[in-house]
Amino acid sequence: MSTAAEQLRAEAAKRILVKDGAYGTEIQRRRLVEADYRGSLDLKRDQKGNNDLLNLTRPETVREIARSFADAGVDILATNTFNANRISQADYGAEALVREINVAAARIIREVADADGRQRWVAGAVGPTNKTLSLSPNVSDPGYREIDFDTLSDVYVEQVEALAEGGVDFVLIETVFDTLNAKAAIHATKRVEERLGRELPIMLSMTITDLSGRNLSGHSIEAFWASVRHARPLSAGLNCSFGAAQLRAHVATLSAMADTLIMAYPNAGLPNDLGEYDETAETTASQVKSWAEQGIVNIAGGCCGTTPEHIRAIAETVKSYPPRQIPVRERRTLLAGIEPMFLAA
Repeated sequence: MSTAAEQLRAEAAKRILVKDGAYGTEIQRRRLVEADYRGSLDLKRDQKGNNDLLNLTRPETVREIARSFADAGVDILATNTFNANRISQADYGAEALVREINVAAARIIREVADADGRQRWVAGAVGPTNKTLSLSPNVSDPGYREIDFDTLSDVYVEQVEALAEGGVDFVLIETVFDTLNAKAAIHATKRVEERLGRELPIMLSMTITDLSGRNLSGHSIEAFWASVRHARPLSAGLNCSFGAAQLRAHVATLSAMADTLIMAYPNAGLPNDLGEYDETAETTASQVKSWAEQGIVNIAGGCCGTTPEHIRAIAETVKSYPPRQIPVRERRTLLAGIEPMFLAA
């Protein structure tokens, strides 16, 4: 029997696949109050905004959102676990619930993905946390770090183990603003693989902080890929940051060099003065269309501001175009750690 990764690669060779949109946006549209987030849990702090906790307290809401994305025509559903780690949950005093949140989240999405017999894959969403390994939060002490690599790896191990228990197909390390944070998540996933004795394919997605194409830790698209390609990710790409029009050139840069699938999922344009997204589904889809026309993407989806309507429009748009072809020159197996640029042509 072929693995989930093999099945995904096979399907991605035939057509452009579609990932879902923004859980946060959909949750905000439902105007939940603090009691909705808290449920019957005895937590001391205000829980409003703790979207990950809804996997326990309002599972029907998470399930409803996932179904709306499934009905929009997606192939990949991500879990509602962007902040479901011990560091981020500490802001809400909910650290003890991390494993329970992730297991529940994965099971909800697994159920939706498998409900109608159509082949879909489940990606366990792993966010960057609100700490950075590369930068000091104290401007007067540039050498200071709030956290170290081993601690962050342990934090990610807890989350990834729970996602695997819940039944995810892949681990999606997304919105990478600090490349070293991503490397800690990769390290953690490899540790979990060893513990479980099975593969957990990794999907990586960087976010850039300005139109120069660098993330917060200062890495360009090229430097990011050079830093993470050793993990042999199932996909690499970009998410969040900007709208599809602003991301196009940067997606193209990564597409030209990465010897793996390219997955990109932009915001619905830029936020307005109230932090909301006004870009219509038709506008987003028309911009993603240029990615498809240029042949630079294998998987397209949406991030902040994208609704099921946006995802449906994207799915309808990209189905007429062939998928990106992985560059032949980058497929060669690395020999003894020597990068392809040093190999004879």
